Amino acid sequence: MSDLLSQEFLTALISGGLVAAMPLLFASLGELVSEQAGVLNVGLEGYMLFGAFLAFVIAYNTGSETLGLLAGIVAGAAASLLMILLCVRMGLDQIVIGIAIILLAEGATSLIFDASYAESRPSLETPSELGIPLLKEIPIVGESVFSQHVTVYIGIALAFVVGWVLRRTSAGLSIRAAGERPEALDAAGVSVTATRSWATLCAGALGGLGGGYLAIVSAGTFTPFITQGAGFIAIVIAMLSRGKGPWTIVGAVLFGMSLSIATALQLIGVDIQTDYVQMLPFITVIVVLVLFARRSYLPSALALPYARGEK
Repeated sequence: MSDLLSQEFLTALISGGLVAAMPLLFASLGELVSEQAGVLNVGLEGYMLFGAFLAFVIAYNTGSETLGLLAGIVAGAAASLLMILLCVRMGLDQIVIGIAIILLAEGATSLIFDASYAESRPSLETPSELGIPLLKEIPIVGESVFSQHVTVYIGIALAFVVGWVLRRTSAGLSIRAAGERPEALDAAGVSVTATRSWATLCAGALGGLGGGYLAIVSAGTFTPFITQGAGFIAIVIAMLSRGKGPWTIVGAVLFGMSLSIATALQLIGVDIQTDYVQMLPFITVIVVLVLFARRSYLPSALALPYARGEK
């Protein structure tokens, strides 16, 4: 029991939890914005897959982590254009189209990767870390929290920025109105279609960034189906955050630690089977939903198409 409170275990748990949390954090922030606007991006997993694949390819061929992450953003945003065209513009079922995007991403990325890298199976160099002076010297927390890849700090700051934008700005008011009372937003002269389109594009971009982080920083490579359900977990986090950006940090870190606990246990000599590790995030999802689902808040017009002039 004392080993579970050791510095080695706690440092590995927190550090690994943050690394595993970042893809979930970026994706859930994008989904949070999109849901507040009334668009349910079931295809978030697909955005992450496209982002992970293109980010890996660009980072591997250029040697630049930054270019790779930017490519992930572009790939996710490009994939979200399908959602914008078919659901926001044409009013098709968001769940059906979302599932189609996931299947397209799984098939396309697996096919292209196997055709290009099946034999070599390349990997990336160890990503760089940004240590914050003085703070990184703090026992346990310093090494695990204040010595991370720069995107970790960007992700945490972005959660607060998204929360502030949604609650304190006119753009945030328009986004929330598009999800709650789209007819009122329409009557005020603001385009519901444009608002939802930009929100969906944001979800795609952040989902792609999450996928890019997963491939470049977390895994250091790309493998088919690398996301392993992360997009669906991010949707749950977004739903439970009740429209508040900072709460996505809590949810992402919770699920991130459930993924990293196996590595931390191995450091103190406790071996755990891979199958049990892969089950943990989804068991955590079920437990969290049972405990907190009734407290979640979803916009009244979520997943409902809107045509100008409708009441």
